[in-house]
Amino acid sequence: MINLSDITFAYKSGLFNRKKGDMLFDRLDLQMEAGQGQIYGLLGKNGAGKTTLLKLISGLVFPDEGTAEVMDYTPSDRHPGMLADIYYVQEELYLPEIKIKAYEQFYSPFYPKFSGEQFDYFLKEFGIDKERKINNLSHGQKKKVMLSFGMACNSRLLILDEPTNGLDIPSKALFRKMIANAISDERLFIISTHQVKDVANLIDPIIILENGKVLFNESVENISKKLSFDLEQGLGEPQGALYSERIPGGYKTVRPNTTGRESEIDMESLFNTIILNQENINKLFQKEIYHESN
Repeated sequence: MINLSDITFAYKSGLFNRKKGDMLFDRLDLQMEAGQGQIYGLLGKNGAGKTTLLKLISGLVFPDEGTAEVMDYTPSDRHPGMLADIYYVQEELYLPEIKIKAYEQFYSPFYPKFSGEQFDYFLKEFGIDKERKINNLSHGQKKKVMLSFGMACNSRLLILDEPTNGLDIPSKALFRKMIANAISDERLFIISTHQVKDVANLIDPIIILENGKVLFNESVENISKKLSFDLEQGLGEPQGALYSERIPGGYKTVRPNTTGRESEIDMESLFNTIILNQENINKLFQKEIYHESN
């Protein structure tokens, strides 16, 4: 469904002023496929390139070099057939000063598979009145409106950038339930987030970006086979761990899985392990996940 090959991209710092050192992406390769309820988790530090990658996929920015293909379209062409089957909920929301029902009337015709019945259901679940003006809503309420609209579009590709920012705890649980019920073999969801605990039970596979490169791209099943996540008691720092973090009474640890017993993945510990222990992770997963360009 998504195929990015040799993508090079840089934001301009001035007219015709681009240098190799300014590149955000330099020969980036990434493939994503729908099927078996795929909800890709896109993780990375600030500035790693997550939002720009989402914009490249959705056709909001264009690569300088390389090829991008999304659902058999070239995103930079902005083909109506592609745009009608993608919905992108961005982290920063810029919405017109109109009622929610007017927003639905104006924008739903662009999405042929939009369901007004679903939109009403999602809004009701979130406790949002359709008669309210969008500009009078809090940030969290606006996020609920756009998540509801995005899910009601029934697009093949749903992109969510920091979807749980602004949501309270009950709303986060409701969001997870809605997403889990909406995914299908024909659809692909991408969730980019810093709030990994909010979506830990949803995302699979897990992609980690670092310095504009794909540092890690693995399924939850493979991660569980290769790594062991444990809580170890004691005051002495654990020896031989790929990653350890002090907590009251002991340490959270990540070690190579030598027992064959699969443990629950701690997403924050996984992220820190990948970032801080790249060489050993590459060896453990037996492939070159990340390399510097010449």
